[in-house]
Amino acid sequence: MVVGAAVLNDGRLLAARRSAPPDLAGRWELPGGKIEPGETPEHALVRELREELGVEAEPVARIPGEWPLKPPYTLQVWTARLLPGSGDPKPLEDHDELRWLTPDELWDVDWLDQDVPAVMEVVRHAWGTPTPEA
Repeated sequence: MVVGAAVLNDGRLLAARRSAPPDLAGRWELPGGKIEPGETPEHALVRELREELGVEAEPVARIPGEWPLKPPYTLQVWTARLLPGSGDPKPLEDHDELRWLTPDELWDVDWLDQDVPAVMEVVRHAWGTPTPEA
């Protein structure tokens, strides 16, 4: 299982551009990663945001659904908020750029194919707005 974080702040969604591996480099995703043995999805989300972005965050709510990744993995997405005093996210691990996207900018980036349906579901739940075809 992989957990993705829909980090929301001031009506914007945080997107991370992959720097590795080569077949994913340059594409955008929701930050996150694999759930380690004995870890809950919520704990994995907090750990991954600390490792990948250098921030402290807390999970808020799970977005309904699971999306297939490379077998045997599936993606679960949680909305998350940055904790006060955590600082600004920085691309520390497997990413080379971060962008805060407004609903109008959401489809200006080249999302990983497997993240598109998850992002569409985040938009429906977080912003309550219809999404265009990506």
